[in-house]
Amino acid sequence: MKQQQEQWSSKLGFILATAGSAIGLGAIWKFPYMVGVSGGGAFFFIFIIFTLFIGLPILLAEFIIGRGSQKNAVSAYTFFAPRTNWHFIGMLGMITCFILLSFYSVVGGWILLYMYETLMGNLSGLSEGQYDVLFNDFIADPFFAIFAQLLFMVITIVVVAKGVQKGIERAGKIMMPTLFIAFIILIIRSLTLDNVSEGLHFFLYPDFSNLNSKTILFALGQSFFSISVGVSVMVTYSSYLSKSEDLPKSAFSIVMMNIFISLLAGLAIFPAVFSFGLEPAEGPGLLFVVLPAVFDQIPFGTIFLFIFLILFLFATLTSAFSMLEILVAAITKGKREKRAKVSWVVGILILIAGIPAALSYGVLSDFTIFNKTMFDLSDYLVSNILMPIGALLIALFVGFKMPRTVLLEEISAGTTYGKKIFAIWFLMIKYIVPIAIIFVFLDVIGVLKL
Repeated sequence: MKQQQEQWSSKLGFILATAGSAIGLGAIWKFPYMVGVSGGGAFFFIFIIFTLFIGLPILLAEFIIGRGSQKNAVSAYTFFAPRTNWHFIGMLGMITCFILLSFYSVVGGWILLYMYETLMGNLSGLSEGQYDVLFNDFIADPFFAIFAQLLFMVITIVVVAKGVQKGIERAGKIMMPTLFIAFIILIIRSLTLDNVSEGLHFFLYPDFSNLNSKTILFALGQSFFSISVGVSVMVTYSSYLSKSEDLPKSAFSIVMMNIFISLLAGLAIFPAVFSFGLEPAEGPGLLFVVLPAVFDQIPFGTIFLFIFLILFLFATLTSAFSMLEILVAAITKGKREKRAKVSWVVGILILIAGIPAALSYGVLSDFTIFNKTMFDLSDYLVSNILMPIGALLIALFVGFKMPRTVLLEEISAGTTYGKKIFAIWFLMIKYIVPIAIIFVFLDVIGVLKL
């Protein structure tokens, strides 16, 4: 079978880049505020269970599709199911990534804007309420919002245009270790504050007394979002792997890295929030409103805030790389000479499509569809509709359409224990995972109320 020209140069490069794809706004931005509004430790515990037993099988399934076909996210499904419509899964993934990156880049722009304001000294000496006003003023200014989004997309395009080894892999090798280091620094600072026990108890102690079905379903949905399954990003990334790589081990490593980063995010945020008597259920503005206020009240707080913003930017960029990559790879079909041009064209289109989301907190704040701004609508469409559908279709494709012999061959290649875990993985991906996703999706659209 002819392989694509692009390949990962090392297993480490693949794992770091793929982990970077999964660890972005989901683990660092969305996870903390979901924990905050969903009861703390109980949500975290259930999130771990779902990530290991639902998210991990889907991630491995995407790896098998990609490495087994050695093709992009659209062609991979055609390879295993020619003359059928299963390639629609890859097209759905492309559409999802396009929409996701259009509003994801807006948040990336906010991070860049906050980094600049931190360097200028404008994020210190304010009250908590003033931080809220400042944040809302920033995101409401059309010039700042669009310019920051533009800058974020330019960075993303430049890296993806350079390709797998020179661009994405090289960036991942630098960004991911830096992310871990920055988190450790923040945790040390956070855990040395006074009265941190309440924050640690809230985050780590699973109190199931207030647990309800909605919280359980939120945790399952967060597990999908946090490891980027359901959009065929991992199909594209794994298509650059050789047959000697251990897919189950790589999938497990990435999932554990994601859980670990989520743990670090909670340890960095909740002790500090509770130490200053702030509200953990701040919602999406937790990082942009609460943390600047927290860091301003500790020695060298501006420095620690800037470190956090750098790490947040790194995590967001690595996810953005994967979203743009799935689109570029599908269009170029492995032809390197087209990569740069396609990266810029697609990136600019995403930027244009994201302008309404960037203006949702300013001039377009009164423009709503289904009572949602363009930013909220994009987020809802991706997180609660497109990703669950994509994950469900991938599970059904692997469980009912792909030849069992191919699945066994791919899961066994590069490892000695593949055959031992195949039976239980196949049972989960064929029956347990689809049922779980259907329950989540039905609840989201209001058909089912558990």
